[in-house]
Amino acid sequence: MNNEFAPTKANLLRIKSSLEFCENGFELLDKKRNILIRELMSMVLDAEKIQKDIYIELEKGYKALQTVNLTMGINSVEEVAKSISKAENFNILYKSVMGVEIPIIDYKEKELTPSYGFYRTNAAFDNVVMHFSKVKYLVYIYAQLETSIYKLAIEIRKTQKRANALDNIIIPKYKSGYKTIREFLEEKDREDFFRLKRVKSKVK
Repeated sequence: MNNEFAPTKANLLRIKSSLEFCENGFELLDKKRNILIRELMSMVLDAEKIQKDIYIELEKGYKALQTVNLTMGINSVEEVAKSISKAENFNILYKSVMGVEIPIIDYKEKELTPSYGFYRTNAAFDNVVMHFSKVKYLVYIYAQLETSIYKLAIEIRKTQKRANALDNIIIPKYKSGYKTIREFLEEKDREDFFRLKRVKSKVK
């Protein structure tokens, strides 16, 4: 037996304290894991819904684009499309969920203000811009959720490993060491007691 588990009263108290600390640590890790799992599952459901909305808007957008290509001509559509500004109206912030930094995409959904001339386009083109603008904002939300899900999943895996190490290795080790030392000291106390009784008996 190494010095850590040498059968002394000092080690017994130290191991008892370490055992209580590890058990409390396991409970906290277990709570953290459950909270993270609930958060992740909620985000997964949200991401599935957003993904469906994206597919719906893309389908509408591409159908509208087919109409525009027929009415305006593909070359004209491409030329006008170049005048539409890129998506730059967002900031990435962060919030903490049980110590995990997850992104928050901060944006304001602006009203459509066409940057192209009306004389070169038609209502069908406006319809295309509207659908793909909706897709842009939905992608913001989906990217935020997907990144958050990935980071939470990594943290859940780490938390699970720590909890398993405590529950399956460290806590059993301390329990076994505590039991062994306690039994040894109790046996030693009994031997000392009987030895003392014999000494007293001989003295009498």
